[in-house]
Amino acid sequence: MDNKKEGKLLEVKDLKVSFFTPAGEVKAVGGISYDLNYGEVMGIVGESGSGKSVEAYSIMGLLQSPGKVIGGSITFEGEDVLAKSKEEMTDFRGKKVSMIFQNPMTCLNPVYTVGNQLVEALRAHNKDISVSDAKKRAMEMLELVGINNVEKRMKQYPHEFSGGMRQRVMIAMGLICHPQLLIADEPTTALDVTIQAQILELMKELQKKTHMGIIFITHNLGVVAEICDKVSVMYAGKIVEQGKVNDIFYSPSHPYTNGLLRSMPRVDAEEYERLIPIDGTPVDMLNPPEGCPFAPRCEHCMQICLRKMPPYFELGDGHRSACWLLAKQKSESKEAESNG
Repeated sequence: MDNKKEGKLLEVKDLKVSFFTPAGEVKAVGGISYDLNYGEVMGIVGESGSGKSVEAYSIMGLLQSPGKVIGGSITFEGEDVLAKSKEEMTDFRGKKVSMIFQNPMTCLNPVYTVGNQLVEALRAHNKDISVSDAKKRAMEMLELVGINNVEKRMKQYPHEFSGGMRQRVMIAMGLICHPQLLIADEPTTALDVTIQAQILELMKELQKKTHMGIIFITHNLGVVAEICDKVSVMYAGKIVEQGKVNDIFYSPSHPYTNGLLRSMPRVDAEEYERLIPIDGTPVDMLNPPEGCPFAPRCEHCMQICLRKMPPYFELGDGHRSACWLLAKQKSESKEAESNG
């Protein structure tokens, strides 16, 4: 594998995903766009139900019925992912793109040993490799993710591992075919805080070694600050703000991003500072509002916000935000300039 490729690894353009339920069409992802370069780590942040995982499953071709990609394109290394056949997708998953899920216990088969499952994952994509070579590679991968005594561990079953160890096994399984893109869907949520920190540290190290791209899906902004280069903030199936990590943390421009930051505990906060929750309830995706999806919960809501979805306003260097407040600020500063 060429470790230092440059340019775009993944390009998602105007992706729309809907679920056709008996109650009606649920627009889970409503036209999102972003790109990811080789070796880049992007965080996708948002509360439950914002469409983060659905978007990832679309890239992997793992959308369950009644979910369907109804528009847009996903391009991976110049190839159209949505045009691939079932067989091509099976080959694509694991070899080019891998995914780690939130709960490793539901992804590992309880009746097979961990070694057996790792060997199986490798041989599914590499038919020519012998069982002994596959075992050797599996043991190397377990060592790489920080598991000791690998010969003994290979013979054990998933229930004999702790939660953090199982997540390490899942990472080893995700990386065993050297994918160029790893999608991590809330991989640390089910773990306690110290183990979370270890897993993040491990992922950072592996990313440096392998130079793979990572899409890190989470609702935890602390995790994003730790591992990501850039961030897309999602709300109700739309990306409301995108930018480099520092832009999002130090000069957020969307009220929802601000709300997320305010509701997160900070180490440097005064002891009497209270966390401010975001008022209101998430959008009903069966009947999304006409305008900005965050408008009903936004303290700055204006008439236009309820009627019309705002376009993206460029704030410089890949930082953009979909908020009518920015249009208002622009026109006010223009007025001030002309009056001045």
